[in-house]
Amino acid sequence: MFLILAFLIQGATGLARMFVETSWGRNLGYVFGGYEAARTVHIYVGIIMLCGLALHIIYLLFKVNWRKFPSSLRGPDSLLFSPKDAKDFFQHIAWFFGIKKAPHFDRWGYWEKFDYWAVFWGMIILGGTGLLLTYQIAASRIMPGWGLNVALWVHRIEAILAMAHVFLIHFFVGHLRRHNFPMDRAMFEGSVNLEDARHERPAWIARLEQSGELDGVLVPEAMTPQRVIYYVFGFAAVAAGLYLLIGALVNVRFISW
Repeated sequence: MFLILAFLIQGATGLARMFVETSWGRNLGYVFGGYEAARTVHIYVGIIMLCGLALHIIYLLFKVNWRKFPSSLRGPDSLLFSPKDAKDFFQHIAWFFGIKKAPHFDRWGYWEKFDYWAVFWGMIILGGTGLLLTYQIAASRIMPGWGLNVALWVHRIEAILAMAHVFLIHFFVGHLRRHNFPMDRAMFEGSVNLEDARHERPAWIARLEQSGELDGVLVPEAMTPQRVIYYVFGFAAVAAGLYLLIGALVNVRFISW
């Protein structure tokens, strides 16, 4: 919920400033108190997101089995890319066209690994350039002035790519596919439906059954009141993302680059 809210706030405040020449952008900025206030919110939420990234990195450092490093970074539970991901990708494409059978995915699909590392990479790029633009005087002491112009465009382009990916591709893959529709609740519950996982990730479930670990990781489904909250919050987030996407596409021709 923290990541979803932070991303939407950053998208809204950033677009409000980028589209300030349009009535849509100005109205979006009014939600946060106006043009300058939107920048202030953007900065503080960005810093909070960087703190979240730092906590995530600390979590990873504790999670790694350093005694078996670097072999502990590999395996079916790892989010690092492996040769199998490339094989699964091409086999998946072939399956789309009915040429081959669907690949047997394990815990993570190649697209999920891409999503994870895209966020990781995006946080570093957006956070780094954002800090340079926030503290311009300090930044100008270590880099030429034109470097700030480059940082602005890198920040803007990376932000547009991130929002386009999330609002177009991620929303569809995560929630609007037939197997996930109307919403994949794993982001809230931290668990997945066993039969759905058996269908979409047969290699993962088979591995857990063979090792005798499956029974130990089974959990009850979330209660109805919880699911209602998940759906309300989730649909509101999707609606907000689509609103930002459509608003930007409709008004893009009115802004000066």
